Amino acid sequence: MIKKTSLLPSLILFSVFAGIAAGGVLGERATMFAPLGTLFLQLIKMLVIPLVAFSIITGAASVGNAKSAGKLGLYTFSFYICTTALAVTIGLIFGNLFQPGIGLDMGKITALLSTDFAEKGTTAGFWEMVLHIVPENPIEALARGDILQILFFSLFLGFAIASLGKDKKDQVLSIFHSITEALIWMIGKVMWTAPLGVFGLMADAVGSFGFEILALVLKLFLVYTAALLIQTFLIYPAAVQWLSTTSFWTYIKKISQVQLVALSTSSSMATLPVTLKVCEEELSVSNETASFVLPLGATINMDGNAIYYSLAAMFFAQMFGIQIGFQEYVAILLTATIGSIGQAGVPGPSLLVVAVLLAANIPVVGIPLLFGVDRLFDMLRTAVNVSGDSACAIVVDNALNLERKKG
Repeated sequence: MIKKTSLLPSLILFSVFAGIAAGGVLGERATMFAPLGTLFLQLIKMLVIPLVAFSIITGAASVGNAKSAGKLGLYTFSFYICTTALAVTIGLIFGNLFQPGIGLDMGKITALLSTDFAEKGTTAGFWEMVLHIVPENPIEALARGDILQILFFSLFLGFAIASLGKDKKDQVLSIFHSITEALIWMIGKVMWTAPLGVFGLMADAVGSFGFEILALVLKLFLVYTAALLIQTFLIYPAAVQWLSTTSFWTYIKKISQVQLVALSTSSSMATLPVTLKVCEEELSVSNETASFVLPLGATINMDGNAIYYSLAAMFFAQMFGIQIGFQEYVAILLTATIGSIGQAGVPGPSLLVVAVLLAANIPVVGIPLLFGVDRLFDMLRTAVNVSGDSACAIVVDNALNLERKKG
């Protein structure tokens, strides 16, 4: 018997090819299937705002709690936040440099979108942007779906919960965790409509734009792979070389077996036993450091996802001919960085892509285009995530050893 977890990706993949075939055969008449994709997107958008809010709140509360571990926590979170922000920046740079979303007939694109989107991308002043991030009314921000204001309030509330006494904090977190679990259950049910939604979107897209749109997705995959290679085989080894006694090449050689397991499982948690073994036995990381840094990293360190979010935002902005200004770049940077760190428990990256697109005023209608290749994306980004976990463990352990010597 096929398990449900393996059946759904297969159904989505089948729907991709079925949608491509329908679009190729029916041409513009395939737009009759577009409402299926619209319904799926509406269901996703219905849940993404509360899910992001509760995930960030519980994640920030956990971060605040872990900081009680002292310098170990401080070094760990500093490394994770810096590399995640750098990963988002790499995604933005590669998106601008290679422009994977360029190539469709803009006349057809414009006809599909409201004229509101054509006016996005104006640059706001610095203080205007800062003041916009702070909500006057967080409930109103939730109702409007203002992602940046939701992130700000959720982080603030999460840190406040972390400051409570243990009993109060546990009570509050229990409620938030339960609500998050309920939302994840809802997402699980909604995802069973994904095959119909993906079929409708693919049929409509191929019928409207021909096979050019598939070439763009392939280009995005190649650009994404190149960005991941830079993060994995340049940024992390350079950090290890510069901030520890482990050499650039030793790190790359030893971490390869962890990467292979991550590629095959597409799960940082499933790879964790191997990551622990390699870091402790072959990279000389202490058990105290590894047992804190690596499980935490498997939960919150998602640099591969962060690159995906920012690059996907650039891809869709280019595909729809939307100019990205400074304010949108900041929105993508903040949402992708904080979102990837706070996404523990969120099933798959697509919901966070929706949040990033909403933050930058980019249409979300094209999201199902990425579903067909998501398994390939997932394998690669997981390998990057566990590489970052390992690099962090090495760097943090070296920093703690230096502290002990000074002491």
